[in-house]
Amino acid sequence: MSHEPRVCVGPDSSPQFEQAIRDGGGIVVGAAAEADAIVWRGSPQQLQPLLHDGIRWVQLPSAGVEHWLASGVLDDARRWTGATGAYGPITAEHALALLLAGFRRLAECARASDWQGEQLEGRSLFGATVVLVGTGGIGQALTRLLAPFGVTVLAVNRSGRPLDGAAETVPFTRAGELWPRADAVVLCAPATAETRHLVDAAVLAALPSHAWLVNVARGSLVDTDALVAALADGALAGAALDVTDPEPLPSDHPLWREPRALISPHTANPAGPLRAALAERVRENVTRLREGRELLGVIDPGRGY
Repeated sequence: MSHEPRVCVGPDSSPQFEQAIRDGGGIVVGAAAEADAIVWRGSPQQLQPLLHDGIRWVQLPSAGVEHWLASGVLDDARRWTGATGAYGPITAEHALALLLAGFRRLAECARASDWQGEQLEGRSLFGATVVLVGTGGIGQALTRLLAPFGVTVLAVNRSGRPLDGAAETVPFTRAGELWPRADAVVLCAPATAETRHLVDAAVLAALPSHAWLVNVARGSLVDTDALVAALADGALAGAALDVTDPEPLPSDHPLWREPRALISPHTANPAGPLRAALAERVRENVTRLREGRELLGVIDPGRGY
């Protein structure tokens, strides 16, 4: 790699990302054939033909990289980085909004056609216990946002490595110890084989009936059929979902008719802030590449993220 990385932005040019490359000390080139690095915002299929031997680094646009792994385009011939952590504060803000809306029963209040008073009283988030599944950028940012509410955060991650600000952190294999203690569960872990249907019928049964489930990660973390059944039975106070499985959710799906469900259409990352956050990640990684430092968001295909 040259002292000044030669970086191509694709599949289309973007003044915002090209400026980020220059701000990081890189050189913008117009074609992948002239580049030793690529900032990519298209599909895996479009990228594959551009990966010549001289490409040593590729920046991908998403935090979740499961479809990139499934495509087979990721290889060991170069470094690959995703956007993990870059969108943490933005997504954590949405998770907090969903959590507050759930506790205050805003979905039911908004659907009510008459004044029902005490029948729709919600609960306070102050002093609640929240089980946080995933301690990456989103989990870290959400822990900070929850601090003013005096929330007790119980964290779950792959390794059990303590999360700063959490009262307790356990690995996935011990998550069952935390479910009965939860006033809410917030999912912000990556989609991997290990996390598929992490929240299934058994987990939903282990949660207190007053608990809320919030998912801003990937729909595959939840067994949707089990969730529909738990909500219909009143076994769960509610679910606030920015992601679903399947996605998009079919118009006739029972979750749309479930009064205890609050659904946003995968909008935790609004386009404007998302582009700005990714541009900043590009700038930082170009700087790190130029200086020979470790890149942010390095993808480990063996872990699945």
